[in-house]
Amino acid sequence: MAKHLLSLRDFDKAELTAYIRRADELKKETKAGVRHQQLAGKVIAMIFEKPSTRTRVSFEGAMYGLGGQVIYLSGRDTQLARNEPLKDMARVMSRYVDGLVIRTFGQEIVDELAGYATVPVINALTDRHHPCQILSDIMTVIEHRGEIEKLKIAWVGDGNNMANSWLEAAGRIGFDLTLACPEGYDPDPEILAYAKENSSHSITLVRDPADAVKNADVVNVDVWASMGQESEQAERTKIFQPYQLNKALLGKAEKNPIVLHCLPAHRGEEITEEVLEGPQCVAFDQSENKLHIHKAILEKHI
Repeated sequence: MAKHLLSLRDFDKAELTAYIRRADELKKETKAGVRHQQLAGKVIAMIFEKPSTRTRVSFEGAMYGLGGQVIYLSGRDTQLARNEPLKDMARVMSRYVDGLVIRTFGQEIVDELAGYATVPVINALTDRHHPCQILSDIMTVIEHRGEIEKLKIAWVGDGNNMANSWLEAAGRIGFDLTLACPEGYDPDPEILAYAKENSSHSITLVRDPADAVKNADVVNVDVWASMGQESEQAERTKIFQPYQLNKALLGKAEKNPIVLHCLPAHRGEEITEEVLEGPQCVAFDQSENKLHIHKAILEKHI
């Protein structure tokens, strides 16, 4: 049976940390000039209903870097745009390729594809989860701060798919996580309850971003309006303004934390130019690590 990657909750701590250890090995080998060919002769289809730069290039680069091949399909290039039943698409595509990497809106789309596909389905982003991104974020945290189980992670801003996947990671791996979100923009309540029930560490939701960053080792932010929410941009900008990560808010952390942003960043909105370009920000290391995490994921699943 194909092993899918749909959300972090589907994996235990040992499995999640194994991805990160392997990504670190692959990163070191790549920098040493090792040529990887583990997936020579394999082909994945990347079906992206949502546009992407980093996720697309890092998945393609990862597959090519392992000796494999990629077929890229935008939403308009597939029968998804013509309402073909997902179960039909999954069964047909399974006869053409060795794996499906999906970036779409509803989580139910990747879930249904996985239910009928006979090849692995990898979630490259939905409105509910962003599991591969969080693995690269955790890899970056470990590189810069050591064992994540000993750290406090702060999330400041929208309780979006990133926040949901951070919660699932906290529930599985175990680390302190505090989220500061405006009222009405909380993470998924079921996922929040899951994390609190399953984590051996503190999981806290607050309204004041200063409470979240206090004593934090890592401060994480994301855009205020994700893809598909462009019509809410003006309203969200007003609501989220107190959640901007600027020098004043970062100064309340007290512990010189590193700053994460999955990019692209809207300078002057969720993060200031000064912080994004400052010495505490590791967003570009974080972005690089997507390539290596994606290699580890593809090597394991394809």
